[in-house]
Amino acid sequence: MKFQELCFVSLTSFTLLFIYVASTQPPFSCDSLDPSTNSYPFCQTTLPIIQRARDLVSRLTLDEKITQLLNTAPAIPRLGIPAYEWWSEALHGVSNVGPGIKFGGSIKAATSFPQVILTAASFDAYQWYRIGQAIGREARAIYNAGEANGMTFWAPNINIFRDPRWGRGQETPGEDPHVTGKYAVSYVRGVQGDTFQGGKLIGHLQASACCKHFTAYDLDNWKGVNRFVFDARVTLQDLADTYQPPFKRCVKDGRASGIMCAYNRVNGVPSCADQDLLSKTARGEWDFKGYIASDCDAVDVMYNDQRYTKAPEDAVVDVLRAGMDLNCGSFLQKYTKSAILQKKLPESIIDRALHNLFAIRMRLGLFNGNPVNNPFGNIGTDHICSPEHQILALEAARNGIVLLKNDAKLLPLPKAAMSLAVIGPNANSPQTLLGNYAGPPCTSVTPLQALQDYVKNTVYHPGCDTVSCSTGAIDKAVDIAKQADFVVLVMGLDQTQEREELDRVDLLLPGRQQELVTCVAKSAKRPVVLVLLSGGPIDISFAKDDPKIGGILWAGYPGQGGGTALAEIIFGDHNPGGRLPVTWYPQDYTKVPMTDMRMRPESDYPGRTYRFYKGDTVFEFGYGLSYSKYSYSFTRVSQKNLYLNHSSSLHTTRTSNSIRYNLVSELGAEVCDQKKFTVSVGVKNHGEMAGKHPVLLFARQGNRGDGRPKKQLIGFQSVILSAGEMGGIEFEVRPCEHLSRANEYGLMVMEEGRHFLVVGDDEHSVTIIV
Repeated sequence: MKFQELCFVSLTSFTLLFIYVASTQPPFSCDSLDPSTNSYPFCQTTLPIIQRARDLVSRLTLDEKITQLLNTAPAIPRLGIPAYEWWSEALHGVSNVGPGIKFGGSIKAATSFPQVILTAASFDAYQWYRIGQAIGREARAIYNAGEANGMTFWAPNINIFRDPRWGRGQETPGEDPHVTGKYAVSYVRGVQGDTFQGGKLIGHLQASACCKHFTAYDLDNWKGVNRFVFDARVTLQDLADTYQPPFKRCVKDGRASGIMCAYNRVNGVPSCADQDLLSKTARGEWDFKGYIASDCDAVDVMYNDQRYTKAPEDAVVDVLRAGMDLNCGSFLQKYTKSAILQKKLPESIIDRALHNLFAIRMRLGLFNGNPVNNPFGNIGTDHICSPEHQILALEAARNGIVLLKNDAKLLPLPKAAMSLAVIGPNANSPQTLLGNYAGPPCTSVTPLQALQDYVKNTVYHPGCDTVSCSTGAIDKAVDIAKQADFVVLVMGLDQTQEREELDRVDLLLPGRQQELVTCVAKSAKRPVVLVLLSGGPIDISFAKDDPKIGGILWAGYPGQGGGTALAEIIFGDHNPGGRLPVTWYPQDYTKVPMTDMRMRPESDYPGRTYRFYKGDTVFEFGYGLSYSKYSYSFTRVSQKNLYLNHSSSLHTTRTSNSIRYNLVSELGAEVCDQKKFTVSVGVKNHGEMAGKHPVLLFARQGNRGDGRPKKQLIGFQSVILSAGEMGGIEFEVRPCEHLSRANEYGLMVMEEGRHFLVVGDDEHSVTIIV
């Protein structure tokens, strides 16, 4: 019987799960002790990976090749190639949602970080990288222990949170392309084993990350329209400056090794059959070097639901010729051979796909002999649920939680509070803390449990039967609230209200939740604290305007450490600093059809996201209070005028409003690099508490209208300041990226005139001369 080791970890605020770790070894190819395989060229690590992959594929029969195009790739015993599962999930922690990891052996859990939408609210790219790094290490450790069937993880989700009703918006970093792109790069570099700055990863992968869902996918199931049949009608302008930038950054800067094409069509063409998208853009323009997978059963959907092709073999031909390599599902198993026999598909197209697939498995070290002797091969199970990773999960929750209201400085509550009432259906639900695509957490502390650690005389009542709150015991909750010194209500949404395949139809609290909040607040001795758990925004105008509701906190789905983080903030052991990564719209916004993909406003259409929306908001993008007050000012800007008319050969054009501009593509990389400059911002903490505070730098044009954004985020950094302390931050401004805009043809242009850099209430103008 193999030796087993018992690991026990504890932190100050909670005790963690113990994990039995077996010394099982994962399957691998090219064993140096096996003379029947170690002589193959594909086992020679001194050869280039693409040469090794081609050698391997050349040894496969047609039937064997077809089986390797599926997410569940069977073993090929005659070549010593073990089975491999491509589908694993690690959106905010290693998960058992996909078949690659089950937690069915000695390893029972992994660190569960906050759902991505809350992690994004920290506006801390290095924290995002550290989370990716922790996930990648735990993933590799599980594989090294022989308890995973693959190391290709289908995350991050970097679609834009375009509409507040989207059930999967919780999985994303929010509505801003710059934030989403930066998150993608940070997460991917962390998971794959690169440095935070990037560029150090050569060949070997710690684990493989996959950017999804390519592209313009942000509707699941809304009023009878589902993602399988939805045809997203998107302008070239919106593609260029909203939907595509996160994927471009994920590929070019993050060097992601995977892309997933989406279910939906874009302008009539299924994403997985779009050669312009997969081959011309991703592989051609962005130099993508990884594999492209379909979303699960997307090829089947293309044929059976979208009726895009007349025959199933034509669907196989279309996706493989477009550049897709891997079919999540079984469609290619059924129809690829008949497509070849009908001479619709040359075998060389299959070979190309397999070259890409086996190259990834080789980069993961699976064809390099015993993994113990290879990079990442000694990452052990002590990394799984390690104290370091669990503290990071707690920090991420602390840094993401957003303080939305704090009238008369109600918060933080005094630690000497004699009695506390905790009310609400989300107060004691450990599963709600996790969000979707979550695996089993190392530990879990609910808000109720964490608050009880501060106030022993705590009385709890759910107030509603479930989050849907169709029935409730409001009178009982009111009676409890009347007796307590302080009241905390923990309300909001859960996965019964928003998730994959379920979009919302309104933006209000479900059922009788609003009635419960209002009645409790009215009867309480003092103004109450309202905590909201949700992925998407909620119209809580009633609470924002109610003087009996003194404090409001949004906590997303804060992961395994979320309850502890909330209690620490409520009682002042942590100063909140999160800022909203999405606009919170009023209920009236639901008049806008979710199927309308237009970003920019028109006469009868309000537009979408803070960059274009022209209506009222409940809370703006980037909004977030603190127990301290911060002020900002530009202390140094190294550029006031930018001259682009450096060359007589440069073509200058005018817009319809006679504004002169240059195409960024014509300026070229060298000129663009020469035009970058730095901006220094002074930040002061005027409060009585130390705090971590994200500083957001925006840019806007002096010229308005004609599809230009109202403003756009171009940089963000966090600063940690003691009470009364002054600090500084330096931003690099790259004008070709930060001061350009997309025109109606989807081309990035630099327009003459004044541009403004904006931080808080301070502005600095930069004039572009073309």
